[in-house]
Amino acid sequence: MRVLVTGAASGIGRATCLRIAREHGSAATIAAVDLAAAPGLDAVVEDVKKLGAEALSLRADMASAVDPGRAVGEAVARFGGLDGVVSNAGVNRPGALVEYAVEDWDRMFAVNTRATWLLAKAAHPALTASRGAIVAVGSMSGSHAHANLGAYGPSKAAVIMLVRVLAQEFGRAGIRVNSVSPGMVRTGMTEKVYQDTAIAAARDALVPIGRVAMPDDIADAIAFLLGHDARYVNGHDLVVDGGVAGNHLGRLPGISHITRS
Repeated sequence: MRVLVTGAASGIGRATCLRIAREHGSAATIAAVDLAAAPGLDAVVEDVKKLGAEALSLRADMASAVDPGRAVGEAVARFGGLDGVVSNAGVNRPGALVEYAVEDWDRMFAVNTRATWLLAKAAHPALTASRGAIVAVGSMSGSHAHANLGAYGPSKAAVIMLVRVLAQEFGRAGIRVNSVSPGMVRTGMTEKVYQDTAIAAARDALVPIGRVAMPDDIADAIAFLLGHDARYVNGHDLVVDGGVAGNHLGRLPGISHITRS
């Protein structure tokens, strides 16, 4: 299993690298990709190697128009091909749209949406040869509107649709393309929120199964979509949120007082 994972230094990306290494051991070769300034990337590579897998650290900026393709090219050259691509790198810059800067909008779409297209485009020949798979990380914010998150929701909605289009086009080459849409997850991006124990408990309470996700919960879903068990799954957005996105009506004030007439 030769896989490239972006945003690999922490959170869901790190968990995905380790999940693949645990499952495939010495049969796994993982290109862990993150920003040059990202702490933790070398540690991820070392942890992957401890699990018996081969690992390569690649420094690349997914906001760049050339770095995604370069990263794919380096991984293919090193591994002799690719079986999977996980487009996980993402950024968020909250803010009201009426005050939002064009530069922030463009960067959000470059990292959260365009990078998935560029990775897929560059990996197409290798994935055609291996009949491989692509998994992009979306978000429940891509299907459910949220005020004051700036371009985050629109960029994730775009990546979910991009995945569907890629699935139609790449499927003819034997390449499956799917997305995973997490709900609330405790990652480096959100950890500051969970330092407040009252907020953490309130968030847990919103989820029907009683807890906010950890990165491993999402990594398991990504590994499934990459693997043989998902061989007939293509163009699907797998929501992994513990049921929270479907729990809006249950949170309406006064719902518990409604009785049957």
